[in-house]
Amino acid sequence: MNFENNLAFAQVQDQADVLKGFRQQFLFPKHHDQEFIYLCGNSLGLQPKAVFQVLSRQLSNWANLAVEGWFEGDQPWMYYHKELKNLMAPLVGASPVEVCPMNTLTVNLHLLMVSFYQPKGRRVKIIMEGGAFPSDQYALESQVRFHGQNPDDAIIEVFPRAGEDTLRTEDIIAKINENAEETALVLFGGINYYTGQWYDMEKITKAGHAVGAVVGWDLAHAAGNVPVKLHDWGVDFACWCSYKYQNSGPGGIAGIFVHEKHFQNQELNRFAGWWGYQEDKRFKMEKGFMPEAGADGWQVSCTQVMPMALYHASLQIFEQAGFLIPLRNKSIHLTGYLEYIINEVNKNIGKEQFKIITPANPLERGAQLSIIAAEKGKAIFDGLVAEHILGDWREPDVIRLSPVPLYNSFEDIYRAGEALLKVCKTVL
Repeated sequence: MNFENNLAFAQVQDQADVLKGFRQQFLFPKHHDQEFIYLCGNSLGLQPKAVFQVLSRQLSNWANLAVEGWFEGDQPWMYYHKELKNLMAPLVGASPVEVCPMNTLTVNLHLLMVSFYQPKGRRVKIIMEGGAFPSDQYALESQVRFHGQNPDDAIIEVFPRAGEDTLRTEDIIAKINENAEETALVLFGGINYYTGQWYDMEKITKAGHAVGAVVGWDLAHAAGNVPVKLHDWGVDFACWCSYKYQNSGPGGIAGIFVHEKHFQNQELNRFAGWWGYQEDKRFKMEKGFMPEAGADGWQVSCTQVMPMALYHASLQIFEQAGFLIPLRNKSIHLTGYLEYIINEVNKNIGKEQFKIITPANPLERGAQLSIIAAEKGKAIFDGLVAEHILGDWREPDVIRLSPVPLYNSFEDIYRAGEALLKVCKTVL
């Protein structure tokens, strides 16, 4: 697409957008009765208007049925998660039996690592991205210590080359091969939270399996953002939060994926709980854990009905939109337009005030651009907020902007660029 830096161009694109109607299904934050242009879906998605109806339905069930709501009514809580599984699966390229809504992201990461990080002999190491989100770093450190290993020795971080901002796939694969005999687990974020780089998940998974390692993914910034094929790529396990691109609300219920190839593996450890027990025998209250088939067997505590209702409201919107393929097509153009607009701002300023560290290749990024400000980055970010442009600030000098295809428009991007130039002329 040949972009243009004018309002008319942006409005023409919005008129032609087959997904434009979905914007009306979300609530935008306001200040002094003026809506923000919201470019922070990578941190917290907007609230779907349908939340009120979906949540009210469950509150009504609770009010009218009380404990009988687990088995009675038009949507018994005992089986409610199955509705979500059918809608979650297409977002991560899985079958419904391979996914399950439960807990929160880092809790799920710990539970899955109990099963899939089993250091033995020399094979004790974990290979991960350098600069991963702190929760992943802390989780891996504690898991390694739990197994009696030293994180400094057992965790191998892969960093970009000197002078580069993102990782090269060949360097990741080289590090895996270099530690082939000692690697137990390869665990990366699907998309790096800081740079916005989407890693080549298929190639990395294949490389990890080639050396006999287990491969898992944290999809916090990827699920609902980019099309992944967890089943077809043979990924062993994955987990994700749902409150970013999947709009399930702050601290919303998370999800897991376990590949069906592991379902019959009796050697996998797991921290068991009542809700992971075989569904048809759960209420017999018998000793001796027998897991439910599929990913459901990794559940521990009972279904979180109200958080699932919030998630359900958003998942139904994804279904209406045709899941990720049409959304991805729009996302590529929206993010491309944002890249163009930022470069136009640099031209108007007369220097590279903003350096985009997210890969320029659409196949290596999702709906996020991370921008290093050459100077006065925080003042510029605060200026954008004052102009009702809401992105995300990361120390020491990065502004993250994420145009989400479900609710952002080309006009949003044009207006954001207009405000950015205005702020720069004031601050610089």
